[in-house]
This record gives sequence, structure tokens and C-alpha cells, in this order.
Amino acid sequence: MEVKILSAKFDIEDSHRLEVAKKHGAYGTLEKLFAMDPADVIEEVKNSGLRGRGGAGFPAGVKWGFLPKDLDKPIYLAVNSDESEPATFKDRYILVRDPHMMIEGIIICCYAIGSHDSYIYIRGEYTSQLKILQEAIDEAYEAGYLGEQVAGHDFRLDVTVHRGAGAYVCGEETALLESIEGKKGQPRSKPPFPAVVGLYDCPTIINNVQSIASLPFIIEKGAEAYRAYGTEKSAGTHLFGISGHVEKPGMYELPLGLPLMEVLNEVAGGVWKGRQLKGVIPGGSSTPVLTPEEAHTVTLDYESMAEHKTMFGSGGIVVLDETVDIVKLVENLIAFYHHESCGQCTPCREGLGWMLKIIRKFIAGDGREDDIELLLELCDNIEMKTVCVLSAACTMPVRSYLEKFRHEFESYINSSNSDPVQSQAE
Repeated sequence: MEVKILSAKFDIEDSHRLEVAKKHGAYGTLEKLFAMDPADVIEEVKNSGLRGRGGAGFPAGVKWGFLPKDLDKPIYLAVNSDESEPATFKDRYILVRDPHMMIEGIIICCYAIGSHDSYIYIRGEYTSQLKILQEAIDEAYEAGYLGEQVAGHDFRLDVTVHRGAGAYVCGEETALLESIEGKKGQPRSKPPFPAVVGLYDCPTIINNVQSIASLPFIIEKGAEAYRAYGTEKSAGTHLFGISGHVEKPGMYELPLGLPLMEVLNEVAGGVWKGRQLKGVIPGGSSTPVLTPEEAHTVTLDYESMAEHKTMFGSGGIVVLDETVDIVKLVENLIAFYHHESCGQCTPCREGLGWMLKIIRKFIAGDGREDDIELLLELCDNIEMKTVCVLSAACTMPVRSYLEKFRHEFESYINSSNSDPVQSQAE
């Protein structure tokens, strides 16, 4: 069931070092790449069906095609390695186990879009990952894969690592650009979109680590070889980080389109300790939860997730067993997003704090039936009423818990009203 494309070198000792990586094919695509026309590279990526692996799932090659033509400005590539979505840990595997695969992908992308300067924006807490990544970049410069003449060709490329300061919102692409520019990490209003007005007011492509790391295979083997995995609309493989209440949590590279429960049972060993499944978070904390019934009918691809009114997201799957207190889970969720709000938009800044106060009323035993309706109303009035989707990343999953596990919220109300003296006083 597992496939080794992105993870081909993960289990090789010292695979992060150039000498070892080259023995296993690193930078082997460059001669073929520089013999191609940049437009043909973009077309090959389009034909591969590669979709953005940061969560949105937008076709990578199509995104590159949005760059304006014949504009007298530099073009930038920003690689989003601000992996801050709770339950997501796929990109750091690439940074630590095979950074040269990503660097090779950066070369491919920059050649295709005509960029000579790339920035890797890395999560501030990724200190050990940063050290390994920077060492790999230094090796690539020394070997001539970066710099004035990439692999001896008339193409300059410089790569700079920019370390974030621990703000979740900087994973949003325009907040990431603001941060690189030295400003407060707050999302920009769109349009204009980064492909037109991005870093330093210049055209900019922003791609996720895993998206960029997928490029060497596509250029080496071809679009059809990549399409041999996955489904027609969700092509290729994906790194799935499976955590929570399973027997074998970990990172697994799998073709898209597999049945979720088949993966959880056969790959991750099933729900741990012989317990029952309560729910599955399919793609990181911002994705609506799936009930056990839904989990048995969904497949791991963008279309099936959408049909089940949730999202594929980052591929960070969290398994919840029967012992999970959904109300306390929701408190934890709202507290995170309230803390991470940049404060730019009133619905997010004030609304998420209001939701947190309400959920804590339940936990304190003071919740009421109409508080459930108020929370649902707040979700409707906050979601998509802000510059970026951070608020929606909170309200979408919260709404799913309220609708699918309403009885657990009601049980807090019932237990708080079980005292007859308290009931009479009310």
C-alpha cells in the first residue's frame, strides 16, 4: 500500500547529506531540465495533476501560469515551510531526511517560472530542521547546484532561508510575504494575488514544501508516471501524518484515493487498546471532523472529502477513540485559534474570544441549550467575514463538532442541572 517517491531516501543513513543523496539520484534531473523549454516544464507539471500540498489543493502548474508575461520585474519563489497546523508534521520529514530533494525541486520551479531568487520560510520552532536544511543549502552552493551557474548552466539561483517567529497566521501566504519583508505577519487583502503583486510588490509563486519536493520525480519520470498513482482528479502520492489513538502512529507515503478506514486499520494498526472509534480529523485541526459512519465511506482524496463536507487539508489525520471528551477538545481548538489570531479583523479577534468564553461556560457547568445555538450563530457570522481564513479554520471544525456531537454538549447541560437545589434556584 505504501509508495516510495517522496520518502524514497527517508530510511537511508545520512540521506540529508549531499554525498549520500547524489548516490541515490539527487540532482539527476538537471541535465534534462535545462534541455527543456521553461514553458514545457510548466506544461509537464500541469499534465501531472500535481496539486498544492499545503492544504488548498490548487493545481501547481496552473498557479505558475498566473504569472504576468513580459513584466519588467523580478519573479520570486517562496517555499512555505511554516508547518504550524496542529497535527501536521509531513514537511519536516522532507527537511530532515531529504532536503536536497526540495532544493532540486526549487531549481526546477525557478527555471520554469523564470525566478532567480527563492525564499524558504520555515517555522520558527524548527531549530534542528533549520540547521540540517541550511547545511544542505550550503552543500548545494559549494557543489555548484546553487549560485551564479546552476550545474554549469547559464542560470543564476540564490536560495535564502527566512525563519519565522512562531506565528500560525504566517502560514497564510500573504502574511508569510509580509513577514519576509520585515513587517508584522498579517494577511493582505486580495486581490491583487501574489502571482501578480507578491514579495516586494513583484510577481511571486508560493508553494508548499511537499509540492516542490514532488517535482524531481515528475521531471525525471514524466507526468504519466506520476498520474499512475492516485485518482484522475487527485493524482500522485501524499505524506500522511497519522496520529492520535492508533496502534502505529507515524508518517506514511500513500497514493491518493485509498479508503480512509483501510489505511487506519491496515497501515496504522487500527484504533488502539481495543477501543471504539469516535471520530477522525482528516487533514489537520482546521478540517471538520468525520463520524465513524462517514469515515467508513470516505476516501483520501480532495473530491471525496468535499463530498463529505470536510477537507483533505494537510493530510494530518488524527484518530479519536471513545474516551475523547469532545467539549474539551473544542475548548482546546478554539483556544489555539483565538491565541493565534493576528487581531486585524474584528470578527476573528473578538468572535473567537467570545466563543471561547461560551465553551468554558459548559465546562464550568454553566452552559445552556441556547448557548449551543449561539455558538452556531457565531460560526456563521465569523466564517469568511475576515481578510484570511484563520477564523474559518476555527469555525468550520467547531460547527462540525456541535452538529455531530451535540449530545455531548447537552450532557454538560444536563449534568449541571441534575442538582435539584440548583434547579429550583434557577
